[in-house]
Amino acid sequence: MGQTTAQQVSDGNAHSMIDTTTGETIYNRVPQVTWDFWLVKLLAVTVGETAADLIASNLGMGLTNTSLIMSVFLAIALVFQFQQQKYVPWIYWSTVVLVSVVGTLITDNFIDNLGWSFTPITLMFAAALATTFAVWYAVEKTLSIHSIYTFRREAFYWLAILFTFALGTSAGDQLAEGLGAGYLLSGIMYAAVIAVIAGLFYSGKMNGILAFWLAYIVTRPMGASFGDYLSQPVANGGLGIGTVVTSLIFFAAIAATIMYMTRSKDGLERIPE
Repeated sequence: MGQTTAQQVSDGNAHSMIDTTTGETIYNRVPQVTWDFWLVKLLAVTVGETAADLIASNLGMGLTNTSLIMSVFLAIALVFQFQQQKYVPWIYWSTVVLVSVVGTLITDNFIDNLGWSFTPITLMFAAALATTFAVWYAVEKTLSIHSIYTFRREAFYWLAILFTFALGTSAGDQLAEGLGAGYLLSGIMYAAVIAVIAGLFYSGKMNGILAFWLAYIVTRPMGASFGDYLSQPVANGGLGIGTVVTSLIFFAAIAATIMYMTRSKDGLERIPE
């Protein structure tokens, strides 16, 4: 769908937009940020870390083959996602999980196949994300996640999401492995950073858009750190549960939460005036 022609209409005490061509209410194609949004986001990033390790190592497919296969699945998921005219929980979060896996694999490829170190990878993805935001704002004049209702805005949104996962993976690995902080301590440190971001936002000292994207970035290494803590062998600083069990636990939790979202319509959002 191209640029939507819209106009504002009154809906009770609120104002929403309608498509002047179809007469239908225009909805945001991505979810409203609610408590269960952050819950599934954290579960998804944890799965992204453990599932990537499971497929590449435990199933013996190797990093390159795994990257190619998961990129194809992500492309298919994005086709379905872009066809939706409003937020559909199972399609959206399936795409997020796949973005999480692919984002992890991109970073792993730079480290394992190309021999890059953590610092240049982190700087590269930070620059890529900053460039995405700069171009997004220059073109659309907004970075709001409450007005993703055109193809172009959604394309910027998903590109930013991909870079946040890749950046979060490299930054998380740099702290946990490169600087020797360990998985559990790294996870706690990232949780503390998110608490600071939340505190600044709720006290009115940080813009909502900035707070969202910073929290979105930091939840990636936090989830990855806790995922590694659960799945990695005790000798490596983990609990030794394994990638199979850890992935299954979190997949089940994601599925249960998505079922709740679907039934409650939590996260569905009309485009405001």
